[in-house]
Amino acid sequence: MISISDLDFHFGSRTLYDGANLHIKPKDKIGLIGLNGTGKSTLLRLLVGEYKADGGSISMSKDVTLGFLNQDLLSYDTHESILHVAMQAFEEALELQKKIDDILLQFETDYSDDLVDKLASMQERFEALGGYTMQARAEEILEGLGFTTEELAKPLKTFSGGWRMRVMLAKILLQQPSLLLLDEPTNHLDLPSIKWIENYLADYEGAVIIVSHDREFLDRTTNTTVEVTGGKLVPYAGNYSYYLEEKEERNAIQKGAFENQQSQIRQAERFIERFKAKASKAKQAQSRVKMLDKLERIDDVAQDAAKINMKFQFKVEPGRHILRMEHVLKKYDQKLIFRDTHVHIERGDKIALIGANGKGKSTLMRLVAGTEAPTAGKHQLGHNVIMSFYAQHQLESLTLENEIIQEMNEAGSKRNEMELRSVLGSFLFTGEEVFKKIKVLSGGEKSRVALAKTLISEANFLLLDEPTNHLDMVSVNILIQALEQYQGTFIVISHDRFFVENVATKIWYIEDYQLKEYPGTYAEYEQWQEDREKAAKKAGLLNPTVAPKPAAEQPKVLANDHGHDAKKAARELAEVETRITALEKELALYEAQLADSATYANAAQLKDATLKFEAVKKELAAQTKRWEELV
Repeated sequence: MISISDLDFHFGSRTLYDGANLHIKPKDKIGLIGLNGTGKSTLLRLLVGEYKADGGSISMSKDVTLGFLNQDLLSYDTHESILHVAMQAFEEALELQKKIDDILLQFETDYSDDLVDKLASMQERFEALGGYTMQARAEEILEGLGFTTEELAKPLKTFSGGWRMRVMLAKILLQQPSLLLLDEPTNHLDLPSIKWIENYLADYEGAVIIVSHDREFLDRTTNTTVEVTGGKLVPYAGNYSYYLEEKEERNAIQKGAFENQQSQIRQAERFIERFKAKASKAKQAQSRVKMLDKLERIDDVAQDAAKINMKFQFKVEPGRHILRMEHVLKKYDQKLIFRDTHVHIERGDKIALIGANGKGKSTLMRLVAGTEAPTAGKHQLGHNVIMSFYAQHQLESLTLENEIIQEMNEAGSKRNEMELRSVLGSFLFTGEEVFKKIKVLSGGEKSRVALAKTLISEANFLLLDEPTNHLDMVSVNILIQALEQYQGTFIVISHDRFFVENVATKIWYIEDYQLKEYPGTYAEYEQWQEDREKAAKKAGLLNPTVAPKPAAEQPKVLANDHGHDAKKAARELAEVETRITALEKELALYEAQLADSATYANAAQLKDATLKFEAVKKELAAQTKRWEELV
């Protein structure tokens, strides 16, 4: 499908690719990995033609279509609804729909054979393009990515950058290109949306190349891993976990070959040094010199898995109870966020707060931090608790003119320069890099500085809101190691499942406007949720959040549950479902009728079938919306 041969590419004096080769086959699911700055995003831009190679070639079949999700799409702005923006993917079908509508209007006064033939031809093409299902497909993908039905009609302008990126992702997915290029697609997705796109990509017919620092996402969506290293593209025939195992084996072989060659080189150099001045051995010594000159040197294995050993210092030891919040109510005007919620945090708790965006996770963190007051309820911080709060907006509080070491020194930990350098070294700032000014750092580098400041603050209670955003895999691994060594208490919000699994021993989630706790790891929580959903389906319940479960499997509820009478809603739900089933059958009947060439021979029959099809489709949309409201 696509062949990359002897690719060379430079940024100024820096070589990103030097004779790189790769063959992309039609159904490949490739995870493109490598350290920051090695050229992963650059390769995607070379494929779409935004950059031109300095040497070599990129050749692709004529029928290859590309869909490229990248951070530049955040700048797109319009007053159009997000549904309209997503449906721009069906450009040809939308144009045909306008023409078909015009002809149907003409039918009121004109039944000529030419007009009937024209309509038949257009509707045949419209059906081939998936025109009759395009709106339903657009709605399905947008809602899968986290939008509510009501939000589909809202203008793109009213959404933040992360939500706009989801709209652009939906549009690209609807285009169904033969090669999807996704640059950090999970950056703006919450956990339910990440899981949805994993399922979508599993069934995707085309090829996919994904640049991501989310190793769990790569494991679930890719079957090939390509590492960008040393200017080359090195393929591994499996997902990210397979890559780690295979690379370890390759490294062991390379290490053995390197050490063996080094031993031979040392022996040759000793022979040369010993006999170069001795006439009887001079020829042999010279032969070894030539041998060494021609020798193709084997590189030592690069150590890219940083290990840290950070000593955390607390000014004081906190009491057993870190925080208690009782009967918390939180509202913004008429919008309810929390009701009768309880928060109990004990010393040593390692908590991950997970779930969909918009449920109130960041609001809860601000309530816990005391930076935002509840509408009602009590907030009691424990004895000797010293809190430090990390969130993305704190990157803005970094002093741009400060050097990194100066910024760390002003954090107030009273550590000497050697200790600060040691901490910065753990966060990949070594040597002269500690004297870089904050203003020249990338987003990921600023995140590392802000995290390092948080961790040396001598706080015994950390609040970390999306700390893995903008971090590469090496940096995420560093943060995991730091939190494993941290003896205090922390709450972390993250959508990175590998990170959460490795740092948290309790899972918090928000359900029915209340905070609830699962007392276990993320893997255990995920298994419990799967069992819960299966039990719900088996019991015939549409909403798994009300599935019955044994008392032993009940999570700890940090809020008082309030039941309500749902009999009336349940009756209406059953009626709506029955109506939807009937409408779907009726719609299928009209679709078959419109697909039948015999229908086009009779203008009156064609008009009747078309009008009835549109009416049924409209009612089905209304009934579906009502079903969603009832659920």
